[in-house]
Amino acid sequence: MWSSPAWRVVAAAVLFSTGGAAIKAGAFSGMQVASLRSGIAALALILWIRSGARWSWRVLPVAVVYAATLVLFVTSTKLTTAASAIFLQATAPLFIVVLAPVLLREHFERRDLLFVAAAAAGLGLCFVGQPTATATAPDPFTGNLLGAACSVTWAFTLLGLRWAEQRAPGTALAAVIAGNVLAFMSGIPSLFPFPGASPAEWLTLGYLGVFQIGLAYILLTSAVGHLPALHISLLLLLEPVLNPIWTWFVHGENPGVWTLAGGAIVLAASAAQARLRRRPTSTRN
Repeated sequence: MWSSPAWRVVAAAVLFSTGGAAIKAGAFSGMQVASLRSGIAALALILWIRSGARWSWRVLPVAVVYAATLVLFVTSTKLTTAASAIFLQATAPLFIVVLAPVLLREHFERRDLLFVAAAAAGLGLCFVGQPTATATAPDPFTGNLLGAACSVTWAFTLLGLRWAEQRAPGTALAAVIAGNVLAFMSGIPSLFPFPGASPAEWLTLGYLGVFQIGLAYILLTSAVGHLPALHISLLLLLEPVLNPIWTWFVHGENPGVWTLAGGAIVLAASAAQARLRRRPTSTRN
């Protein structure tokens, strides 16, 4: 089963979904978590892979947008509810529908625009009736803005990984390693003075780097060369379904009615789109 590219994407989505609860568990700031998580992930990937990553000029542009995604998602999750951060990132298929025909020549149908409009409405609801600031979500409005920006960079990341992998297998993995290195370097100034933390908090950071990022991207990059970018982005919508559940279970975080309503619309629109697109051409490289 796990030899199937689709199932590898699903497994990556499950690992990604644990990020919200784990990011909020530590006493580190958003930039500290982003930097240390990515530093650990880059080291884990290098040790795990050893070979298989292919380096070329295509690595740099993908690594830059991926590094931006890593930093934006962590800082957004630290400031707003985990549900808001992940639902906003989940709007990436909206941008992929528009950009994939231009960048990858993967065309969409006119009815896809209806789903884009529905998901855009759901995105708007995430900004309505902002929940009050809490210990786990101290600045929801700023966090939501960062989450919206993250959806754009995440769309470019998925498009970029597929673009790179199609042209040179192994390039997507190299871009993931380089992106984590860039994200680590971007947060180095925030690490001084070096943060003090409990063993449990350091173990949480280790989990984020090794499994939630490292293992998840090994699975994802092994699949991006075999599935269309839009298909990948829709499979990854399992992440926003599970992410708020883990965070509610661990931290008791309430994302608010409007956020849940907006997220439900985004997920329903994308699921309906995926259902209607099930045809033999949907898995063509």
